[in-house]
Amino acid sequence: MAEVITDKEREEPRSWEHLLVMVNGIVGSADDWKFAAKKFKEKLGERVFIYRSSCNAAISTFDGVDVMGKRLAEEVQRTINETRGVQKISFVAHSLGGLVARYAIAQLYRPADLGLKDVDPKPEENAKGEEEKLPVRGTIAGLQAVNFITVATPHLGSRANGQLPILCGFRCLESAAVCIAHWFVGRTGRHLFLTDGKPNHPPLLCRMVTDCEDGMFLSALQLFKRHVAYANVQNDHMVGWRTSSLRRESELPKVTTTPIGPRYPHIVSVEEIIPDNEERNLRSPVAEEMIRGLTKIKWERVDVNFHGTLQRFFAHSTIQVKSTGLHSRGADVIQHMIDNFVQ
Repeated sequence: MAEVITDKEREEPRSWEHLLVMVNGIVGSADDWKFAAKKFKEKLGERVFIYRSSCNAAISTFDGVDVMGKRLAEEVQRTINETRGVQKISFVAHSLGGLVARYAIAQLYRPADLGLKDVDPKPEENAKGEEEKLPVRGTIAGLQAVNFITVATPHLGSRANGQLPILCGFRCLESAAVCIAHWFVGRTGRHLFLTDGKPNHPPLLCRMVTDCEDGMFLSALQLFKRHVAYANVQNDHMVGWRTSSLRRESELPKVTTTPIGPRYPHIVSVEEIIPDNEERNLRSPVAEEMIRGLTKIKWERVDVNFHGTLQRFFAHSTIQVKSTGLHSRGADVIQHMIDNFVQ
C-alpha cells in the first residue's frame, strides 16, 4: 500500500514542502520502496512528503507504459490536491517505473503561463549571495520540479543486444523475445521491445524522447533541476548496463569494482552525461535516436557494482533494497540518493 497520511499531516503547510513520489517496477508494489522510504523519512521527513505509489502493481504493470503513466499522473494529481502546502515535486523510480514516471510527468506538465500552485517559486542565491528569481519555464502539476531519479530503468527499451541480460546475449533468444514478450507481459512487452510502432508512427519509447501529440515528454523532463540514472554494471538480469545508463555500446567503459569511497562501497562511478550531437551510423538507429533525445538535457550517471557479495545475483532488486533480508547490500545506493537529494 501507499503511505497513509492523517488529515492533520495533510493540512499542516510546514509539514510537507516537497513531494517525493516513489514508483515501483514491473510486477512490483509500493512495498518495494519501503526500506528507502524509511531512510528518506529519517533524514528528510520534516519537509518532504514521501509517497509510495500504489496505482500500478502486480499484473497491472502489464497494461502498457502509457496506461500506467496516465494512472500514475492521476494518482499524483490526487495526492497534490489532498496535500496542502506542497511546492516542489521529485520522483524516484525503479526499473519500468522510470518509463512510467517519464510518461506521467508529460501528462502533469503545465506551461509557464499557468503558473505555480498557489505559491511563487522560492528565489535562489546567485554567485554573489544575492537572491534572484529564476524564470519559470513550466511546472509539474503546478509544482517546481526538482529531482528525477531512475534506478535500473530500461530507458532505451529491451530490444537491442544485451539489453535483456537474462538472455545471455544469444541473438536467437533475443529475436524470439521480441516476438513473444507480449504473451507474458502484455502491452508493456510491446513497448519495451519497440514492436508497437507503425508506418509514420514510431514506437512509444521513441516518441517519449520528444514533444509530440502524446505529451510534452522532453519539456516536462527538462523542468527538473537534476536528472540521475543509477545503473548496475554487472549481474542485473533484467536491465542492461547500456539502457539504464544511457550509453552507446562504444561508450561502455571497462568494468571496475573500485568504489568511489568508503561511504558508498558499491558505487564505482559518478559522472555527468555530456550532450553529444555528433551524427553516428549505428547498428541500432532507434536506440541512437532515443539517446540523442534524452541526452539533450544534463544527466548524472551513477554506476553500481555489487561485486564480491552474494547479493550481486539479485542486483536488479538489490540496487533498490526491495527486501531488507535479501537485498540489504544496496543500502549505500539509497544513502547516496539521500545525500545528494536536492530540496
